[in-house]
Amino acid sequence: MSAGRYTDARRRTHELFEPELGGTIGYYTDWFIMALITANVAAVILETVDSVATAYGPFFYYFELFSVAVFTLEYVGRVWAAVDDPTFEGPISGRVRFASRPLLVVDLIAILPFYLSAAGMQTDLRFLRAIRLVRLFRLLKLVRYSSALQSFGLVFYEKKEKLVLALFANLLLLTLASSVMYFVEHPYQPEVFSSIPASFYWGFITLTTVGYGDVTPVTPLGQFLTGVIALLGIGLFALPASILAAGFMEQTDDDSEYEYCPHCGERIK
Repeated sequence: MSAGRYTDARRRTHELFEPELGGTIGYYTDWFIMALITANVAAVILETVDSVATAYGPFFYYFELFSVAVFTLEYVGRVWAAVDDPTFEGPISGRVRFASRPLLVVDLIAILPFYLSAAGMQTDLRFLRAIRLVRLFRLLKLVRYSSALQSFGLVFYEKKEKLVLALFANLLLLTLASSVMYFVEHPYQPEVFSSIPASFYWGFITLTTVGYGDVTPVTPLGQFLTGVIALLGIGLFALPASILAAGFMEQTDDDSEYEYCPHCGERIK
């Protein structure tokens, strides 16, 4: 293959696996891979049902072979064509930096269990079962192909300071509530509220208003404080949700500024 054809093939591969650059072929390729990811997760779940795994064992095996072949080609193609992105210049260093990105690590984890099993690392049945369940990480590959999931990550990134502040406030309330309840209830329930760390379970269940009922205060003061703490938890634990909701509204407004090309599907501002 001539240098020109090699470069052209690499460029086309790079565009094919980039959702915003692949055009019509890339669009259908993205949807095919998303459908394959979803089918793989369903297969992993069904394989845990003994009757289904016994009846359809050969099907699951050949479906796994096909899936690993597709995901391996996708992974190798992405790493090979990465140098077409100016961010990853350098035939070796650029590809190494590209392969170390979180989503590429997820791609590697998605195919690694099969090769570990093929290499003979399956003497321990528990280990084999564990690496099979690791295939569920393929679900994370959907982040690359779903603009909604990408928006979710972007909102988390843009609101990280406020989310950290809300998390700190929740941890502070959890610590105070658990400490107070320990001093109130420990004399009457030394086994249940044996320490402040042990009381954290009660505090978390109460502040999130789950209320399993397996750990409850027996003193009037403890019951009163439980009601107050539960009311505080409703507002404070809902704070991260309101921050994310505001972030999604802002993200929706930003996306509305774009239109999409009817021919290639690329976003145009």
